[in-house]
Amino acid sequence: MTSTTAIDDVTCLGCGCACDDVRVVVEAGRIVGVQNACALGAGWFGDSEVPSRITVDGCDATLDDAIAAASTRLRAAARPLVYLGLSISCEAQRAGVAVADILRARVDSVTSATTLPLVLAAQERGFASSTLGEIRNRADVVVFWGVDVERRYPRFASRYVPEPIGTHVPDGRRGRRVIAIDVGAAQSTVADVDHRFTVPPAAELAVLTALQALARESSSIRAIPPDGDAPWPVARAIAAHLLSGRYVALVFDAEPDERAVRSPQRFDAILALSQALNERTRGAAVGLRAGGNRSGADSVFTAHTGFPVGVDFERGIPRFDPYGGSTRATDVALVIGDASLIPRPVADTLAGVQLVVIGPRASESPLGSATVTIDTGVAGIHSAGTAFRVDDVPLSLRAPLRDRLSAADVISSLARHVAMARRQTSRTERASAR
Repeated sequence: MTSTTAIDDVTCLGCGCACDDVRVVVEAGRIVGVQNACALGAGWFGDSEVPSRITVDGCDATLDDAIAAASTRLRAAARPLVYLGLSISCEAQRAGVAVADILRARVDSVTSATTLPLVLAAQERGFASSTLGEIRNRADVVVFWGVDVERRYPRFASRYVPEPIGTHVPDGRRGRRVIAIDVGAAQSTVADVDHRFTVPPAAELAVLTALQALARESSSIRAIPPDGDAPWPVARAIAAHLLSGRYVALVFDAEPDERAVRSPQRFDAILALSQALNERTRGAAVGLRAGGNRSGADSVFTAHTGFPVGVDFERGIPRFDPYGGSTRATDVALVIGDASLIPRPVADTLAGVQLVVIGPRASESPLGSATVTIDTGVAGIHSAGTAFRVDDVPLSLRAPLRDRLSAADVISSLARHVAMARRQTSRTERASAR
């Protein structure tokens, strides 16, 4: 008789909200049910089936042989790259950064091809931020700015805002004013709203800039032109609701959105608005991100190099180079994570590069030039560790299954092998010099 086990409080990495209240039902070594999860979460957990193959040049190999082959090829590279993909823990990401440091390689992540404009805007301007728990407990005005909440972040509304009861919002949804801003076809897919406004994509920056002015001191408001031309009528209508709140949560999508052509500069304008609101009331900007522990990579990069993305160790020290491109002048790349989820522009560029792929479904990698592949489990399903929620809060990963290699263990072994080989080479060169 097959036993069935239910594991509570499992963290889901289906999107950046990283819901940590999921119950996973396991039977015969497979996931057969998921409770408290949205459609994204159920799809992310699936039935937990991933391959467990290790190959070198298309032939099956042992783990030790594959690590040795990967080490040899990476050390022989003239310009190596370490690329952090998705579905790996912070521990695996940290080991990947260590490999890049030893190799004097460039190290990058999916952030460079997705949310780089927001990262750079935050560095240049700064912004008022908060945890998701803070906006749940304090926000009485919630603005969804052109974000597809229902499809991309299905449980955000029920777990954070506007539905839950908060410490300072005891009436829950009834105590909050919810505003939806539709930017052309990029509609805010929140069903229960109090006010909805439509902004043409070409006028989005202008409306955000006007809102900044309206949120400043009253002396500046008197200098604003009268109503008549866009964006002022829309901005005035929106500002009246924003400035009436005790705490404003400005929720937007940090990921690329193909529903409408929008300027990347909107991130700078949204962050500036979050700062301006704090001159008249309290508020925070909340940029939502997709799943796979993307925020974890940014945090690991920052902790170990001082920079969140696009770091180059070629000179022996970390150097920030966000505009350099992930694969510029790369001859051998180490891809860590689920290669099938790598952004298409990056995957196309890597097509002509010799690859070492380590992570979930590595042996099924769509990257045709992979010469070494090591299949591992998915972080949060087959291996424990740490992941970061979209608001940079670290969460523990509880693995319902433990039947696959851990990416963190494999990459750590590779880092040790590369380091020892480097030291041996240095000793040999010094001996020859004598």
